[in-house]
Amino acid sequence: MGSRMKMPAVAFALAICGLAPAPAGALQDDRVTQLSDEQTFTQWAHAEWKAPVRPYPDGSAPTKARLRFDSEDGLQEVYTALRSFRHPDGSKWIEIRLPRRPNGQTGWVRRDALRSFHVVRTLLLIDRAKLRATLYRDGEQVWSARVGVGAARTPTPAGRFYIRGRLRPPRGGLYGDIAFPTSAYSVLSDWPGGGVVGIHGTNQPELIPGRPSHGCIRIENAAIRRLAELLPNGSPVRII
Repeated sequence: MGSRMKMPAVAFALAICGLAPAPAGALQDDRVTQLSDEQTFTQWAHAEWKAPVRPYPDGSAPTKARLRFDSEDGLQEVYTALRSFRHPDGSKWIEIRLPRRPNGQTGWVRRDALRSFHVVRTLLLIDRAKLRATLYRDGEQVWSARVGVGAARTPTPAGRFYIRGRLRPPRGGLYGDIAFPTSAYSVLSDWPGGGVVGIHGTNQPELIPGRPSHGCIRIENAAIRRLAELLPNGSPVRII
């Protein structure tokens, strides 16, 4: 914890796997710009208005969702910006990650639908096999801790997600000292927040490391307090 180790080659490969832009309709390469690599440079923004989210960057495309101001936890909603596209009509579009079911969705919104971009240079890697979380800044390890993850029937989902804020749970509660809601969702939806996967502390440290949860990632309170000093809002979360 706190060491300046470089991201291991295997973890680095997993973290960047699939980052090459996938086609969104027939986008011309000279009109597409990558905005985030989701490892050492990630941009995110809040919604400016409840704009329609479309499957490809064109105003005539169907609406698949709408931006929202607040998350299920009452926090100001966060959207990771992946790519930009300059439409032939002159409008600018942004591809974003969507915090919704099913996991892993993206969509396009007009640039004016988002507020100014914020930049983070961190990546939180969750390894479910090793039961360990590791935080990297600019590709170097700055924090690591043992974790508890989802049980076999309620697994922690794999994929690329991000941090949507932080909460201070009631003292003595199930979620320890701090909780970070993510853009991932559990297989269950019948609890407050509709099944948002959180990274949080615990009042049962004896269950860490292990697989005791409904999909959330549990971290001992002392370790998550340290993480809270290092993990900015909008940070990408890679779960493998």
